[in-house]
Amino acid sequence: MPPPGGGRAGPGPLRSRGSRRPPGPPPPPRAASPPPASLAARPPAGSRSVLALVTLLSFASRFHRLPEPPHVCWDETHFGKMGSYYINRTFFFDVHPPLGKMLIGLAGYLSGYDGTFPFQKPGDRYEQHNYMGMRGFCAFLGSCLVPFAYLTVLELSKSLPAALLTACILIFDTGCITLSQYILLDPILMFFLMGAVLSMVKCNACADRPFSASWWFWLSLTGVNLAGAMGVKFVGLFVVLLVGLNTIYDLWDLLGNLSLSLVMFGKHLLARVLCLILLPLALYTAMFAVHFTVLNKSGPGDGFFSSAFQSQLIGNNLHNVSVPEHLAYGSVVTMKNLRMAGGYLHSHWHLYPEGVGARQQQVTAYLHKDLNNLWIIKKHDSDTDLSDPSSPVEFVRHGDIIRLEHKETSRNLHSHQHEAPLTRKHFQVTGYGINGTGDSNDFWRIEVVGRKPGKLIKVLRSQVRLTHVATGCLLGSSGKTLPKWGWEQVEVTCTPYLKDTPNSLWNFEDHINPKLPNISLDVLKPSFAEILLESHMVMIRGNSGLKPKDNEVTSKPWHWPINYQGLRFSGVNETDYRVYLLGNPVVWWLNLFTIGLYLLTAISTAVALKRGVQLSSELKELSRVVLHGGGQIALGWLLHYLPFFMMGRVLYFHHYFPAMLFSSMLTGITWDTLLKFFARFLSPSTAARRVYGGGILALVLLIVYSFYLFHPLSYGMIGPMASDPSSPMAGLRWMDSWEF
Repeated sequence: MPPPGGGRAGPGPLRSRGSRRPPGPPPPPRAASPPPASLAARPPAGSRSVLALVTLLSFASRFHRLPEPPHVCWDETHFGKMGSYYINRTFFFDVHPPLGKMLIGLAGYLSGYDGTFPFQKPGDRYEQHNYMGMRGFCAFLGSCLVPFAYLTVLELSKSLPAALLTACILIFDTGCITLSQYILLDPILMFFLMGAVLSMVKCNACADRPFSASWWFWLSLTGVNLAGAMGVKFVGLFVVLLVGLNTIYDLWDLLGNLSLSLVMFGKHLLARVLCLILLPLALYTAMFAVHFTVLNKSGPGDGFFSSAFQSQLIGNNLHNVSVPEHLAYGSVVTMKNLRMAGGYLHSHWHLYPEGVGARQQQVTAYLHKDLNNLWIIKKHDSDTDLSDPSSPVEFVRHGDIIRLEHKETSRNLHSHQHEAPLTRKHFQVTGYGINGTGDSNDFWRIEVVGRKPGKLIKVLRSQVRLTHVATGCLLGSSGKTLPKWGWEQVEVTCTPYLKDTPNSLWNFEDHINPKLPNISLDVLKPSFAEILLESHMVMIRGNSGLKPKDNEVTSKPWHWPINYQGLRFSGVNETDYRVYLLGNPVVWWLNLFTIGLYLLTAISTAVALKRGVQLSSELKELSRVVLHGGGQIALGWLLHYLPFFMMGRVLYFHHYFPAMLFSSMLTGITWDTLLKFFARFLSPSTAARRVYGGGILALVLLIVYSFYLFHPLSYGMIGPMASDPSSPMAGLRWMDSWEF
């Protein structure tokens, strides 16, 4: 009979029901079969003392030499600067959700940092500015990863040595230490990720006590951590998927319990919807509400967002202003592309280089406010000076043929059948003519989406397309970044594919015409839901378009598990204080070997069972413990690693570290099980215990010794590079791709 409340008997990630199941395939491997409830409820002897020890070592290793070096290292230039933006309430744009940067800003504010350090480039010295609060906050969260992993493995394996081995792997990994010691999003992301995994495993262990206080606590905490992981980086979706698959299996398991009533099953379903869907969504939405409330001043991120959004920012040229409502000939305007991060229609004196279409003036899209974004609307067949106060006002109407003259250079917006710089089969757009005098290729038909011919065109609200009269193509922003000759601005083309997409739609933002009455832009204020949707579209668009900077070390996913190449955090020569992000080689190669061994075991077992091969009782037990004990962890590794092979954006070595946490836990569980398996063949029992204990000790000592050799990578090196035979690190450059 099931326990009271309709739950499952037996703690641990897998529980047996004590009830019949409908016929069908067996469930996928999950975790090791638990001991009896009376034993499982008690942690292994000494586990709390070991937890205190590994926690102390974790904090000591992360906080050791934390102030060094006292200058900006690697991506501190981005995330430290963003923390300053929060302190100064200045709006900015980033491709990640806001929680991590908000917490960095809060840590800086509470520790006395005033938000005035510019974080311009790596190597800038902090001088009198208080940066330790932000570094200390990240180091604190990075230190928590070790006890989280320890408790997770302890819960899954019920083995103190397995948990201890996992903790030692993470304590003495040079890469994990380095990534935890600087003002970065990674330790914050991994804190919530591991918190979600630990909470999920603890909730599974409470399955024999559903709807108890501890069950509700761990289920709710799982939802809180999911919101946190998603709120730091979008790769938090991978742990959401892991918890989601675990939840689906749990619900399927409950549905198969024929003694469980539908009412009780509905309660289980509702509890998970409440804690794992609604609670994370509410918290995630609240993060953005705080984000937009705090960042209420105009800043460098304005141009990535719509004109209506910008009108809310204090200091923006659209905030609390009044502009003429309808466009008229002679108006000076800026045009913003409706594609997210599509930019403002822009030109400058520079010409397209030789071999790139016609050698005429460049027209681009620019993401920032600039005088070169200003255009004058003119009639296509008249050069009358419409700025004369005595001339009558003539409004621009849907269907009119117009010219756009660039205010700074007096060149007309122009297109012709030369190919665009980057986008094939699109036409080039240029600035052409002298003092507004050009040719018929300067004529554009202006049309408002969803309006009838003759209707007036409204600032901000009207979505317009510009059709080139001579070729019939549509003016648009491709979203592609031009090379250095185009100042890395966004390509503008004229597309012959006549579809109304955000790429080919524009709105008028700035509007200057002293002859027209003004209206307040407050009437265009967007709702929070519209802002939330827009911000996500901008972030996704920006994330997918990330490209490497000059001299930046990028990598490929297959590089990561083999520790092929690290990242320079600080210093490039023998006189610099050098910090190099690289994993402890013994740890990483042991993890890689374990993953291969695990996958080989899983595949071999599956093939053997499919072919009906009879396994010995010892092999059955080994396969059951390894596959079930590490099933969730192996799935977590796959979910946090394989998706990177399908990503088109630029990738770096540090993207592998969430997956590395799972591989480290899998190593602890797998080697503990293997050593127990081989020790079973020895007698007496004292010999078996010695082999088992000796094996665990040997692995720990090997990891510690490797850390002793490579610890300067994390804590800093000064002197000759490793390529110099006189360098103390010379004999440790085991791979030519290591650049320390």
